[in-house]
Amino acid sequence: MLASMYPARKFAVRLFTILSFLWLAACDVVPTVSLGSNNGPSIDVNAPVQVALLVPGGTGTGSDQLLANNLENAARLAVSDLNGVQVNLRVYNTGSDTEQAARVATLAVDEGAQIILGPLFAEAANAAGVAVASRNVNVLAFSNNPTIAGGNVFILGNTFSNTANRLVNYANRSGLSRIAIVHGEDLGGQLGRDAISEAIRRNGAQLAGVASYPLSQQGIISSTSTIVNAVRQGGADAVFLTAGVNADLPILATTLPEAGINPASTTFIGLTRWNAAPQALALPGLQNGLFAIPDAAPVANFESRYAATYGSRPHPLAGLAYDGIAAVGALVASGNSGALTKQALTASQGFQGTAGIFRLLPNGLNEKGLAVATIRNGSVVVLENAPRSFGGGS
Repeated sequence: MLASMYPARKFAVRLFTILSFLWLAACDVVPTVSLGSNNGPSIDVNAPVQVALLVPGGTGTGSDQLLANNLENAARLAVSDLNGVQVNLRVYNTGSDTEQAARVATLAVDEGAQIILGPLFAEAANAAGVAVASRNVNVLAFSNNPTIAGGNVFILGNTFSNTANRLVNYANRSGLSRIAIVHGEDLGGQLGRDAISEAIRRNGAQLAGVASYPLSQQGIISSTSTIVNAVRQGGADAVFLTAGVNADLPILATTLPEAGINPASTTFIGLTRWNAAPQALALPGLQNGLFAIPDAAPVANFESRYAATYGSRPHPLAGLAYDGIAAVGALVASGNSGALTKQALTASQGFQGTAGIFRLLPNGLNEKGLAVATIRNGSVVVLENAPRSFGGGS
């Protein structure tokens, strides 16, 4: 048994070593700002709407500039798709410095911006929100960090709470009601743990134990017996992992089955996209497990149209810029001078985006329509399609 698992473990260790910093880099804690009575500007519906796009360019790093270019391309593609709505889009580089992000956001509003899209990184987005909090301008950040959401800052990135709620709801309806949580001892793992715990409570399932591990190869291996004992003592029929496919997930997906958690009787559930790394589809613990993916049809349509326009596939985050413009355009098209206010942005029916339906919530978070998928024989199989509307509910 151990010999047969060696290739998967070797892949897991290699992937963890190379890419784990990506998981850590996205999870800095930042303070949030209280907006008070700020609601958003009143606009002239007969004039172009002034939109500022804040991108992570100007750092001198090729990957940051590539992402900045992709976000701008996607935003301009969205502008070209608007019918009857004029958008004056101005692009600003925030670099990697929070002070620069604050200065740029202030400059954008000084130059007439009525709403800000971006920045991407949590600290920069928070700084931008704080800088314009007194200017009656809302910020649609590309971050997925919930600690910056609220007041005049809305996050467009996929959130743990949205994914956890979708998967726990499906699992509970499918007879998996006793769910244990296994999380990393970093901020991402802690935020994931809290999101899963809340989803378990909201959906009427039962929390069947919580176990954690240091975010390192040796830390995971040393914690394995503790994790297994917690899962068994809680009588869990499912184990919800916060682990990322680009970091800790591959090691857990090999060591936990080796240590006695049988995926055939205890279903693994993932908070992250398991199909983000093709090699991960062969990992033993992920077979017949549950994870969430975006609505495939609109994703494919956006990627195809982007490639046809710009000659290459978009960065996975580029669609967030398109979605921000699409939301603004849909609201302004209503002819309502309050189209960019908090009340309008958080309309319950939401918007059609590049990955399916989404809506912004009054607390600054978002809800997105997700499909539930599994892995069978190394292939992704959709178990329940993503919803195509919110039905007007809140």
